[in-house]
Amino acid sequence: MSLKTVNTALTTAGILFILYIGLSYLVAPGTIAPGFGLPDWPSGDGDGFLILKGVRDTVSGLVLAVLLLTGHRRALGFVLLAEAVTPFGDMTTVLAHHGSAAIAFGVHGLTATVIVVIGLLTLRETRTVTAAPAPALS
Repeated sequence: MSLKTVNTALTTAGILFILYIGLSYLVAPGTIAPGFGLPDWPSGDGDGFLILKGVRDTVSGLVLAVLLLTGHRRALGFVLLAEAVTPFGDMTTVLAHHGSAAIAFGVHGLTATVIVVIGLLTLRETRTVTAAPAPALS
């Protein structure tokens, strides 16, 4: 199995996961929100922030899907690295607001790490290999 095939499978799984999370926040934010790791959630008009998270996650998945489907693999690798900042930010937010450390590290931290690994693997797959120059004949 080639590195490209593995990267495609891992990226596809990641895209489907983040789309599921994003759409879940859009459709049933109150159901999925407790799994984020924060101790309390906003109520009333504050629930709109859950919808914002859903939009953010859905767009993140769509950006990756567009790059994957159009074959822009090098850009995909760089965007994966950039998007790893999101779960890292989620992890620090949970920790800063006295949320669950287990969820902060086990969900958000692990997600950030996996995205970085997939991004680096994708960049490795797309690196240009240059041949050593042939020795000059005298």
